[in-house]
Amino acid sequence: MAVAEPLASQRILIMATHGFEQSELEVPLERLQDAGADVDIASLEMGDIAGWDDGDWGDEIEVDLKISDVKADDYGALVLPGGQMNPDLLRVDADAIALIREFAAAGKPVAAICHAPWLLIEAGLVKGKQMTSYKSIRTDMVNAGADFVDQAVVVDGHIITSRCPDDLPAFCDAIVDALAAAKVAAS
Repeated sequence: MAVAEPLASQRILIMATHGFEQSELEVPLERLQDAGADVDIASLEMGDIAGWDDGDWGDEIEVDLKISDVKADDYGALVLPGGQMNPDLLRVDADAIALIREFAAAGKPVAAICHAPWLLIEAGLVKGKQMTSYKSIRTDMVNAGADFVDQAVVVDGHIITSRCPDDLPAFCDAIVDALAAAKVAAS
């Protein structure tokens, strides 16, 4: 008996660069692919990007396209893995921030975990929203106007946030649920 693929024919974008938290990219990637989605990895440049895993450089993953070449209209959602280095490098890139704003303006799910909510702050998407993040950037979130909630996953409209790798099951469930709901609404 075939397993249902609730996200069949949906395209999802994961945006990352060097220093992404290994599990926070790989687990959502695998979960979304298992649900039938086509997932692309966008980064600042082509080639491979290296993850960060347990205090050292981890595995590399191949980049499918440059952030500057992405069109938000081609995707149903945006996933932003954390790690400390990855979002810190991306939040100073104008194309990365513009792309996050495009997804948000279109009402598409934008999912950020760990330190990745820094990108949501930079994109101006935090004020007045219930959100969570890794504990070390809680003050940044509050100062940017978030209603901070300390729980595994927080969904406020089309924005999905989680705290850390331990929250990946809830984070992935929330992304799949949001995409499935969007698919139903569109049909």
